[in-house]
Amino acid sequence: MEPATRRQLTGLALAVGVVAVASLVVSPEQVLHAVAGVAADPVVFALAVLGLALLRPVVAWPMTPLVGAVGYVLGLSLPALALGVAVAVGTSVLPYLLARRYRPTEGVLGWVGDAGADCFETAGDTRGVVVARLAPLPTDVVSYGAGLSSVALEPYLVGTALGELPWVVAALLAGSSMESLTTEGLSAGLPLVVGGVAVGALLLGGPVYRQLTTGAPE
Repeated sequence: MEPATRRQLTGLALAVGVVAVASLVVSPEQVLHAVAGVAADPVVFALAVLGLALLRPVVAWPMTPLVGAVGYVLGLSLPALALGVAVAVGTSVLPYLLARRYRPTEGVLGWVGDAGADCFETAGDTRGVVVARLAPLPTDVVSYGAGLSSVALEPYLVGTALGELPWVVAALLAGSSMESLTTEGLSAGLPLVVGGVAVGALLLGGPVYRQLTTGAPE
């Protein structure tokens, strides 16, 4: 095993261990109830939710319960949709920036970055991020992958907002229908997962076909 790969795998193992301990110490349900407790003040509630969104990658919670809490408090409305999309975009910034800032050029992570860059070059940055977000992949995996692949910031943010939109709507619907706020029952159903994969495949179809037939990216 290459020294660079060994160092990277050791660092990843340590990071996963720290995140695992943090996620066990901090209960997402308790935090969400605390945030819902300030719902009487919309500004404070929005700031609290956005603050949690920025810090969420540290404990590796899924994004869905946080957006679900927005639906629970605000219902299915335009303000809830705007805040939910802001949560989806904001919570993906830290992993992306870290991966982009410290992108290695060697080892297994260097290989991942080069392979991802080739994929995004074929699909286009914005379209590639949209497809990755539509797929039922963990939020942080896509964020780190885009950063390692050196996707530019603007298409990354736009692609994240568009690709996460269906998942945000699903989480808002689930949250707005709850009688009491819990972290259960907020996972996307099979039809949404299948729909996301299908739309992603359609978006990739054209660029992949052109790449296979002409060898030239869009």
